[in-house]
This record gives sequence, structure tokens and C-alpha cells, in this order.
Amino acid sequence: MSEQQSPAEPAVILAREVSVAVISMNRASRLNVLSRDLLAQLNDALVAASEDPSVRVIVLKGLGRSFCAGGDLAEFREDLRQAPAVAEQMVGRFHQCIRTMRGMPKPVIGCLQGAVAGGGFSLAMACDLSIAADNASFLSAYTRLGTNPDGGGTFTLTRLLGARRALEVIMLDDSIPAARALELGLVNRVVPSDELAASAMEMAQRLARGPAATLGVVKRLVYAAQTSSLDEQLDAEKAGFVRASSTADFQEGITSFFEKRQPRFGSAQA
Repeated sequence: MSEQQSPAEPAVILAREVSVAVISMNRASRLNVLSRDLLAQLNDALVAASEDPSVRVIVLKGLGRSFCAGGDLAEFREDLRQAPAVAEQMVGRFHQCIRTMRGMPKPVIGCLQGAVAGGGFSLAMACDLSIAADNASFLSAYTRLGTNPDGGGTFTLTRLLGARRALEVIMLDDSIPAARALELGLVNRVVPSDELAASAMEMAQRLARGPAATLGVVKRLVYAAQTSSLDEQLDAEKAGFVRASSTADFQEGITSFFEKRQPRFGSAQA
């Protein structure tokens, strides 16, 4: 039997620190591998944070020495004849998490340390922003199992790296250290491991002080830009700008600019 999380020890912990929701994967003894139970709890936490009006930013992390070392292969090993049925359920739950993350207007920050592999790699790449500890290492890990990436891995890696580099990362399956991940644009920042949690919260709090509705629009526009034509993107930007110009945040932004002070934003999410 694969490891089961006891009711007293949830696989995912949701905590709120003022306007920041911290979602922690809580299978440290198993390097936070993605079981079906964990994935169901992860999506529940993401939905709860997305729907909570007091939450403006989400930090996603794994407890212990690894962010996430991939999928829980023990759930396949229990009965390999049932692997297709397990894959259908596991990947389906994983993809719901990705859709929830990408569909919400709130920024999701990945807080990455240790092994970031397989499904953990795909999950990290689906975050809007990410900070990695200097001990983080990134590995696709799928082809050595005889399968293709899931969790949007081929989607995000292709857009972050281009087709040729994405094929290299997935097909050759070499481990990528944190410094190289930063060079490639797979993460936004690399910090000493003992500064990771504080750095992620600092970024989250900075975003939380920003114009929440506008950040949601920016997230939507940037992801749409990957498939939209220039004309479609220009129209979407115009519509967003005109809509924003009627908000209290825009009025505060203009006023604070001329008063030469930091803006104090506070409108609701988009």
C-alpha cells in the first residue's frame, strides 16, 4: 500500500498571513510526491484561496527538503495492470490543479527548494512567478519512465524555452541546477536556501500591496499573448485599460503619482 496521510496530518496545509495564502504540500518524508489524495487537497486549497476575498497572492511550497519530487509512483506499482486507470485519475486531478492556478486572477508564487522533478517540475513551471533556493535542481524525469510530461509541462517549457530547448530538457533529461534555471528563465530569482521562505513572502507582500484587479488583468493578458494576434492583444489591452480607468485603484495611482508618494491600493479582485 502507498503511504496514506492521516486525518490529523493533511497532505496539504492552507495558511493565511494577512492577504497572502501559503499553500504547503505536507509529505516531507516522501519529498512531497503527488499522490491522488494530495492532488485533490491541493486543488481544494487553491480554490479556497482563489475564492477568499481577503487573499490577494498565493505562495505554493513544499515542506521539508524538497518542493516536489514528482508523482507518487507507488500508486502505479501497487498493480501495474491498473496503471491506465490510476493515470486517468491522477493526471486528471493534477490537470485540474493547473487549470485552477492558471485560471485564477491572483498571482501564484512558487517557493522552490531541493528536488523539483517530474510533476513537481511541471507544477513549478505553472506558477506565475518563482523563487528558487540555491540548492534547487530541476529535472523533467518523464522519459526515463517511458512517458511524456503532464501538468502542462510541454506547454510551459515550450513557451519559456522555445521548442528546441524544451525538447532538450525533456528528451535528454539532464538535471538543471538553480543557477542554470535562472539563466534559462525557468525561475525569476535564486537565493540562499536559508532565505527562501522570507524572499517568497517578501515578493508576495509586495504584490499584495499592488492593484489586485490590475494584476489579474495583467496575468490574463500575458498568457493570452502567447496565442493571440497583435490586433487581438491590442484590443484586449485597450479594453483592460479603459475598464481600469474607472476604478478607485486607477484614481489612487494617478493621485499618488502627482503627490509623489507610494500608492495605497485596495480595490477588490477582478
